[in-house]
Amino acid sequence: MNQTSPSFSDVTFPLFGHEVSAGVAIAAFAATLVLIVLLSVIAVMRNKRAAAEVAEVLSQQAMAAEMRLAEIVRAQSEMQGRMASMAEIFGTRQAELNKAINDRIDGMTNRLGNSLSEQTKATHENLRNLQERLAVIDTAQNNIQSLAKDVVGLQAILSNKQTRGAFGQSRMETIVADGLPMGAYEFQATLSNGSRPDCLVKMPNGQPSLVVDAKFPLEAWNAIRDAASPEDGKGAAQSFRRDMDVHIRDISEKYLIKGETQDTAFMFVPSESIFAEIHENFEAIIQRAHKARVVIVSPSLLMLSIQVIQSVLKDQRMREQAHLIQGEVINLMADLGRLDERVQKLQNHFAMTQKDVEQIVTSTGKLMKRGARIEEMEFETLAAPAADPTAPRQAESRTGLLKLRVVDED
Repeated sequence: MNQTSPSFSDVTFPLFGHEVSAGVAIAAFAATLVLIVLLSVIAVMRNKRAAAEVAEVLSQQAMAAEMRLAEIVRAQSEMQGRMASMAEIFGTRQAELNKAINDRIDGMTNRLGNSLSEQTKATHENLRNLQERLAVIDTAQNNIQSLAKDVVGLQAILSNKQTRGAFGQSRMETIVADGLPMGAYEFQATLSNGSRPDCLVKMPNGQPSLVVDAKFPLEAWNAIRDAASPEDGKGAAQSFRRDMDVHIRDISEKYLIKGETQDTAFMFVPSESIFAEIHENFEAIIQRAHKARVVIVSPSLLMLSIQVIQSVLKDQRMREQAHLIQGEVINLMADLGRLDERVQKLQNHFAMTQKDVEQIVTSTGKLMKRGARIEEMEFETLAAPAADPTAPRQAESRTGLLKLRVVDED
């Protein structure tokens, strides 16, 4: 069976959810095209109007740009004039600045040269002083090296107990020997009980001798110094107290002999610092030594005690020589009495001689006065006439007057 094909008007298109025929679609398309054309015409007309407005605006802007360009040109010309004047000013200022900089550079160069020369002199002086100080340092270093050797030797001495005891005894003996005369002391003397103290100082006026002991428990003291903890320090301190008690008891029992030694003995400590620390930290030892009649002395206290003993010895020697001095004074007074007697005799001789001289001076004075009076007299030579009977009488009267005056002067 033959089917007929549909016509164009019967063709439908879906549009916005509706079935639209082809004719309607064409009509809608034509209307849309007309609308677009109208809108294009309107847009073109508006574009022409806008173009005219833009042209006007552009012409105005061109005129304003020309005016601005003219102002820019005028400002540029003014700027060129100002730039020229500024260039001239800058040139002048540059020349002045160059001159000032050159002057400054010259002055700075001179000052720098002077400073360098002074710095060179100061450097040479400092180097010379440094060399002198280095020489002093070298000398001090040599002394320090020598001292280090001595310290090493001292350490070796102190490490040995016997040598250390000899060191303390040597220091004590030096102090005693420097302060007292020979015969006033004795080292390592033997007492009646067989004990041998380090030193025995002989007191004057038959008094008992003074004992000085130079032993000291330095090991226990070094243990206190080397203690690493408080517990070790306490143990070392206890050991030091025990050694000191034993040493004080030995001195009191061995060296204090009634009638042979003094009631008090010296225990010599060869260090001022150890002596100070004992008095500061070990008061019980000091009290125990005092009760045992043992005096702990340092080098300075021992020296002071030796000086006091030396003064006592001098006083004792002066008293021993007192009768000799008295005899010499008596002989001196006798010589002085004889001298006084002889001076008195010489004074009497001088008095008699003075009296004789005074009498001689009196006689010579009288003779001088008589001579002056004789010299003052005037003897006139008168030519008496022979027929004048009164002439001999006048001569006799003058002679008698002269004799009378002489007698009156006598």
